[in-house]
Amino acid sequence: MKPAKKDQPNVDFFDTLVAEEDSQADLLAGLLQEQKVVSPKWFYDMEGSELFEAITQLPEYYPTRTEIGILTDNKNSISERLGVDSVIIEPGSGSSEKIRLLLNAVRPAAYIPVDISADFLREAAIALGQEFPWLQIRAVCADFNTSWSFLNHLPSGKRIVFYPGSTLGNLEPEAAKRFLLRVKEIVGNRGGLLVGVDLHKETAVLHAAYNDSAGVTGRFNMNLLKRLNLELGAEFDLSRFRHHAFYNEEKQRIEMHLVSLETHTVRCRGANLTFEAGESIHTENSYKYTPARFESLAASAGLQIEQSWHDERSLFGVHYLSPCD
Repeated sequence: MKPAKKDQPNVDFFDTLVAEEDSQADLLAGLLQEQKVVSPKWFYDMEGSELFEAITQLPEYYPTRTEIGILTDNKNSISERLGVDSVIIEPGSGSSEKIRLLLNAVRPAAYIPVDISADFLREAAIALGQEFPWLQIRAVCADFNTSWSFLNHLPSGKRIVFYPGSTLGNLEPEAAKRFLLRVKEIVGNRGGLLVGVDLHKETAVLHAAYNDSAGVTGRFNMNLLKRLNLELGAEFDLSRFRHHAFYNEEKQRIEMHLVSLETHTVRCRGANLTFEAGESIHTENSYKYTPARFESLAASAGLQIEQSWHDERSLFGVHYLSPCD
């Protein structure tokens, strides 16, 4: 894997995404299941990434501002826990907004943002490199759920995986465990994981966060149909679907769906996808953890919580995990 041409002296860019045909097969397979499903990783083309950044600014969407408050208020104790000259890896880095809060305190040897949206990642990495000219950045366009091959190209040093935003909650519990096991392997005995976790709370608060009054989350969800039309040559009519998000209290997760408003058929890569009225495409889960449940998940992957930081209302938690002895 060779870096692309430099746009900023302290920024290298690598593209390791899988072949387009593999991606198309993955999308179509999900749509052919009895419960049609699309992985949330497909939200993040340029438009989807920009819409998500807009979501994080909404008054109803508490996770981002709450986590930012935690990181800002505790950056000194967090930096003491992480140590200096570490190699910080951020899967699903987006705009790299939150790492900015820690960089001057932590002073890592290198920062590796990893994201699936190549254009958005490149722009974010260049902006970060201009803001922190002393920081070595190796931006990697990759699906971190399937491949971490770029790790062979990292500089030496203590490895810290930074996973904010409660992104871990987008994974099914068994997938979350597999991810944590992979993190444990990556960081080794010296490294650790700094992870943001959204906590279980009142249903009304959660419902408002995913059904904002401005409709931005709805547009973010609906943009997935545009992506399917582009990637698969499908013929989804957005006017025949609506955004639907709700809190499944039994499973302690937010579910997001695209619900068909009427019975109709969609042509998609030579196949007919039949939708009944009320049938949905399941687009995302967002699990909310009690402290005990998250500690149990971490322990199942051989990780222990060394330190935690919370907001005053206990809406959100940031945890530093390390491999168990």
